[in-house]
Amino acid sequence: MTAPIMLVDAPSLYFRAYFGIPESATTADGQPVNAVRGFLDMLASLIRTRRPGRMVCAMDHDWRPDWRVALLPSYKAHRVAPEGGEVVPDTLTPQVPVILDVLDALGITTVGAAGYEADDVLGTLSVTQPGPVEVVSGDRDLFQLVDDARGVRLLYVGRGVAKLEDCDDTAVRSRYGVPAARYADFAALRGDPSDGLPGVPGVGEKTAARLVDRYGDIDGILAALDDSGSGFAPGLRANLAAARDYLAVAPKVVRVALDVPLPDLPTDLPTAPADPERLLDLAARWNLAGSARRLVDALATRTG
Repeated sequence: MTAPIMLVDAPSLYFRAYFGIPESATTADGQPVNAVRGFLDMLASLIRTRRPGRMVCAMDHDWRPDWRVALLPSYKAHRVAPEGGEVVPDTLTPQVPVILDVLDALGITTVGAAGYEADDVLGTLSVTQPGPVEVVSGDRDLFQLVDDARGVRLLYVGRGVAKLEDCDDTAVRSRYGVPAARYADFAALRGDPSDGLPGVPGVGEKTAARLVDRYGDIDGILAALDDSGSGFAPGLRANLAAARDYLAVAPKVVRVALDVPLPDLPTDLPTAPADPERLLDLAARWNLAGSARRLVDALATRTG
């Protein structure tokens, strides 16, 4: 049997680490390393408890791709900094290269792709890597990747790694009332202010789920709007009709790309650091000894 692969949404985890751990976690000269420590501790916990045989950490090489903005200009518009780029805390930005350096010293693969978000990299890996697959993220949009037939599950860490939710299709249906394969249609209807998706006025989660359940997808909903006997309440019909242009593009924005061009990647998770001396140097320089040790121990014992 192929060893399970864990696909990690690295930005999702290090943002959570940054906001979950005080900036009092610093180097000797006072540089914050709270995101680095938290991220490494999350990985250690995941490896220790899930025991994957393979791992890839996906990165955002383009957090707001032009092709999504062209479809929906409001996409993440509220997160654009005045000078351009994403609004990111000043003390988080310099910690990301440290995370990448530590992962490289450990021998854990990281990958991103120009013009695509980490979500798209995860989506592509989820359909191209042999299963079983566990995707780790706190991003709700990745519920759409769950696929029981291929053994793809989402380890949802919206409440933290210690309270992760192991989600198959039954869990997605229980949570939202729709199958994972229809999550993008559901999310487009409901909207998501955190991503600049307005949704359809008056359509919350329950109504969105009911519409998807009855009509299958947004194409089916739009087709039913043209049928005077389709049974929409007048207010709902009016709101859906007014949102027709939005609904024509929103699912494409929400849908995770599954065809990102990626290089051949080493995916085997090491049982020991690839470059122990470099890891020791990084741990000493950035005051990461405890987190690095816990992660190395998790790697060494995961097959025990």
